[in-house]
Amino acid sequence: MDWRDRPPYVEEVAPGVFAYVQPDGSWMINNLGFLVGESGRSLLVDASSTETRTRRFLAEVDTRSTAAPMALVNTHHHPDHVYGNYLAPSTTPVIAHTACREEMLTAGLEATRVITEPDYGDLRIRTPDITFDDRLTLHLDEVVVELIHVGPAHTTNDVVVWLPEQRVLFTGDVAFAGGQPFLLEGSVPGFARALERLRALSPEVVVPGHGPVCRGDDVPVLLDDLSAYVAYVDQVAAVAEAEGMTALQAAEKHRDNPYAGWAETERFVGNLHRALTERAQGPGVRLRVPDAWPDMVAFHGGPIGCHA
Repeated sequence: MDWRDRPPYVEEVAPGVFAYVQPDGSWMINNLGFLVGESGRSLLVDASSTETRTRRFLAEVDTRSTAAPMALVNTHHHPDHVYGNYLAPSTTPVIAHTACREEMLTAGLEATRVITEPDYGDLRIRTPDITFDDRLTLHLDEVVVELIHVGPAHTTNDVVVWLPEQRVLFTGDVAFAGGQPFLLEGSVPGFARALERLRALSPEVVVPGHGPVCRGDDVPVLLDDLSAYVAYVDQVAAVAEAEGMTALQAAEKHRDNPYAGWAETERFVGNLHRALTERAQGPGVRLRVPDAWPDMVAFHGGPIGCHA
């Protein structure tokens, strides 16, 4: 069975370390993770996009832990990773990068008006209780958990969750497996730098934000493929800038490209919006998903849906 056809599943990637994989990994369908220490306490990596999906995840955690989670870590502010924060126990702090909290406060439930298909349930925004700017180390019993800010990449506030002893890396959306990454709210060169930082950690297992878990020799292949994709986006943007094309025009001209077989090809347009903006105005310019969404829909050829 292809992994995309499976229901959500738990995969133990190291003793006491679990990936919660949600096929098919498309819009609003993210991966999550959790660790369970010797004491029975857990540490959660991300929530999900809907009430139902997050409740299912927490139910899986409860079958393997015997105490309330020590903390919930958000890898970035996008709704598929944070909308379910409020379902964690009130005694469980939410931890994220400083800019994650700021972006959540700014965006609110905006995404529910852009991608309207899922039944989101009774959502309430819960922002992080604890924020940091660069690195933060947590200790779940004897397990060392390093939170490392690697953005701007996918967003300004990307945090990876690194377990140095187990060599396991939860990347959030700095890594997509099988789908095109999304750089609109981050940075094209920043994404390339973030991938180099991931590579330098030499992980043996990567749990991407979307897509199947990668292990062993598949890890460098995944990172190399993503690096090549980002370089291609920058290459197309250079041509588009020289020829005075818009992001949509450039995407249409290069529709038949080496990555056309990757899922969510409409992200190519959003990524070109970011690349062209950075070339014209430098890094740090704020771009919002609703601003590029009409071009992405046009490139897709119709409404962009999901199965959340």
